[in-house]
Amino acid sequence: MNNTVPVQFRVGITPDVLMSNGEPIFGQEVFEILNQPGVEWEYMQDSPEIRPEQVERYDAICAMLTRFTPNSLNTPSPRLKLIARFGVGYDTIDVPSCEKAGILLTIAPDGVRRPVAVSAITFMLMLAHKVGIKDRLTRAGRWAEKSDHIGTGLTGRILGSIGVGNIGAEMFRMAKPFDMHFIAHDRFADKALMASLGVKLVDLETLFARSDFLTVNCPLNDKTRGLVDARLLALMKKTAYLINTARGPIVDESALYAALVGHQIAGAGLDVFEVEPTPVNNPLLQLDNVIVTPHGICFTDECMQALAASAFRAVIDVMNGRTPPYVVKA
Repeated sequence: MNNTVPVQFRVGITPDVLMSNGEPIFGQEVFEILNQPGVEWEYMQDSPEIRPEQVERYDAICAMLTRFTPNSLNTPSPRLKLIARFGVGYDTIDVPSCEKAGILLTIAPDGVRRPVAVSAITFMLMLAHKVGIKDRLTRAGRWAEKSDHIGTGLTGRILGSIGVGNIGAEMFRMAKPFDMHFIAHDRFADKALMASLGVKLVDLETLFARSDFLTVNCPLNDKTRGLVDARLLALMKKTAYLINTARGPIVDESALYAALVGHQIAGAGLDVFEVEPTPVNNPLLQLDNVIVTPHGICFTDECMQALAASAFRAVIDVMNGRTPPYVVKA
């Protein structure tokens, strides 16, 4: 890595971090990390993907959901040295293209571990107590119907997870006081860690068949795309709930819709969708037994500040010739 610091190390920040009032979702205080001699930062022009001229303009780009494709690198010698993701997923970034061009890609697992784990548990609690349905009954003055919607107690129930990495393990840690049983499917799980958490590793079919609350905590890749399909959903209990706070394409939405309207499962909590933003006519949005959020249930001040701090520190590391933590390899 080149240890020479340029006169101005130019940083671009994708504009999808800005709220409707023009303020960044992570506040202003965290910019103290970037406000150093030799650093010049700005919000980039809005674009669904990073463009070649932006690769030439910036030394580092801090990105929320903006995509980086092979077309982004349609330039012979890119100036860009770093893409720092405000998050842990990197399915929006073409990693092989980055490596080929010598561009580092970093993620921020420390920033999402607790907030996304809390989000999965939030969905579990809302679904267990049928908060969505009871909210609508209350607003409509239909109090007499509350006894028609008895919730599910958590004691002794089974919480399952597809994947037990950074977020999944934290979810199980936080769920311990509920006196539930824990199961998961993850071929790469740390068996010693699973034992310490009280998580029993099972095959995928057993996970779907036994879970009362099944959470998705795995990355999106060629092996997990469409993983939650009609076959696996058919194995679930009629009283079970599916929760996805990972990536939308992991779940086959048409199969999930059929399972919900056919009462194969009791309900779902979805923060992510196959297409985002999901169309307003998505039939899943019309179901009473589904709670939905716009790929942002984990958006808290704690989460956003931690994500920004991680990305900005990676920028300073690269500017000073250091290899930052959490570099993604193809």
